[in-house]
Order: sequence, then structure tokens, then C-alpha cells
Amino acid sequence: MKDKLREIREEAMKRIEAARDLDALNEIKVGVLGKKGDLTQVLKSMKDVAPEDRPKVGQMVNDTRAAIEEKLESVRKEIANKLREEKMKNEVIDVTLPGTHKMIGHRHPNQIALEDLERVFVGMGYEIVEGPEVEYDHYNFELLNIPANHPAKDEQDTFYINKEILLRTQTSPVQARVMEDKVREAKETNSRMKPIRIIAPGRVFRSDEVDATHSPSFHQVEGLVVDKNITFADLKGTLQQFAEEFFGPETKIKLRPHHFPFTEPSAEVDVSCFKCGGKGCRMCKGSGWIEILGCGMVHPKVLTDCGIDPEEYSGFAFGIGLERVALLKYEIDDMRLLYENDVRFLNQF
Repeated sequence: MKDKLREIREEAMKRIEAARDLDALNEIKVGVLGKKGDLTQVLKSMKDVAPEDRPKVGQMVNDTRAAIEEKLESVRKEIANKLREEKMKNEVIDVTLPGTHKMIGHRHPNQIALEDLERVFVGMGYEIVEGPEVEYDHYNFELLNIPANHPAKDEQDTFYINKEILLRTQTSPVQARVMEDKVREAKETNSRMKPIRIIAPGRVFRSDEVDATHSPSFHQVEGLVVDKNITFADLKGTLQQFAEEFFGPETKIKLRPHHFPFTEPSAEVDVSCFKCGGKGCRMCKGSGWIEILGCGMVHPKVLTDCGIDPEEYSGFAFGIGLERVALLKYEIDDMRLLYENDVRFLNQF
């Protein structure tokens, strides 16, 4: 038995010394000390040893195990240290080298303009709402007083999915949905309709050719106010406040008569050129004024069709082309620059 233990110990020591990696050490440990290992087999044969010799043999087995485990741990540490040294050599960092420049994303000029615009109207107590981009003809046209034979419904101007569903051509359908929701809420709670004061930004779609000022997909911001005793003067005051906060405190507005099916009376709004102060320049084409949006008092038929009594309530609406105000605010000549993802252009913002 003593010779057998000496043989196991010497053989294990040789194998441990020859090991070059941690996997080899683990194999030795399992082969010698494991459940089916050489030393374990010796312990199983202890029943054949005379009772008076068992303590002595047991001590020899324990000493052999301890010596092998100590050697395994010693060599394991050596191998681990060598691996760490090699890893450190391969991962040496030269702190004198310049760092790697990483490009950091930032807001798109459209997003900057939208956030500035939202900040103005939220400051005036408006709520920001959204609506579906894939819309029903009923909301996109019918509830906005646009009859079936209106030119705006022509397939040359509108992307139809089928006869009843289309890609919205404006964000105005959101105002119809909001008015319906407010009326429904008032009926369910058996109370008066709450005042409406919203802006609805979003993407719209029209069948336009791509050029410097047109795109088949662009963004609008719809505004709507409905309450008792709302007048055209409220509309003008709101737009004057918007122009001053968005384009500058010296900005003035001018309203010109126009026609929109869903407002009556209707107007187009110009702002005094914020670059030349109205003196005339390339941006305002020498006129001193720049057109920015359309607006008007909500048509009584639109109110009626949405369930609101036009004898009790009135309101105004306006629509702002987001790309248009972004182009003006940042003096960009070509709308296509906003969508070409040219980093040289976008980095300016």
C-alpha cells in the first residue's frame, strides 16, 4: 500500500510539473483525486488493510492528497499569473496616442424647429395631440367640409389605399377626431363640453414631385381652439404671439383673405422678414414679407358635423408647414437637404 501511494504521488507530481494550462491541471486533479481517481481507489481498498494498520495507512493517504493538492494549487497560480502577464502585454494601452473620435448624434433641424414651435404653444396653454397617418376619407375630407367632387380628393393629389382609406393629406383630421372625442366625453359625463386648445404635429402625404420646395412626404402642425365667444381677434393675437416668440420680438404679421373649405372666413398669414426687417432681401424676394401659414375660423358646418353647436361654440384653426418654418428659420434654400442625411449639412445644427 505504501509503495502504491508513493507511486501515485510521484506520477502525479511529474504530470503536474509538465502541465502547461489550466485544463491539463483539471484533468490531473480528476484523474488522481476524483471519484474514480487513483487515490480514491486506494481508499476503497482500505477494507483489506489490517485494522491495526488502518490509521497509519489513512494518514499516508491524507498526506499524499494534501501534497498533490498543494502542488496543484501552486502550479495553478503560476499558470494563471503567466496567462495574466501575456494578456496584459497584448492589452497594453499607449496613453500618449490620440483618442478615437466618436460621432455623437444630435437633433435634426426639423426636430429643433418642432420643439421650438411646441414650446411656444405649450406656453400658451395648448395640448399636443397626435392622430393616425393612415386615415379614413370621412375624417380627412368629409368632416372637414370637403365634398366628394373637391379637387383635393383627386387621385393625382392623394395617396389612396382604397375608396375609404388613404394616407392623410393634412393634420386637420386630428381636429375632427378631437372635437368628436370632446363631444362624446361631455355626453358620457352629462356635462358641458370642455374647451379645446390643441396643436397636432405629424407627417402628411401628397402626390407632389420632389423639388426644392415640395416633397410627397412632409410635416404639418395643426392648431385648433374651440370654446365660447372665440373670435377672429383671438386668432390674430395668437398668431402674433407665435410669430414674435418663434421668429423674433420685432416680427409683425399680415393676414390676407383666402379660401379653405373647413374655415370661414379664411386667411393666409405673412410675417415681416426677420432677416432684413421688412426692407427687402433675397429671402423675402424684396417684398419685406414671407408667407408662413393658413388659418381661419372653424366653419360652422365642420362644428355641426362633429357634434358641436355653432350657435353656442366657435373656434379657429391654423396649419403650419414644419419644413417651411425650418427652412425660413435656418435660412435653408432647398428642402431636399433636410432628408438627404448629408452629415456635412446636419453637423451645422
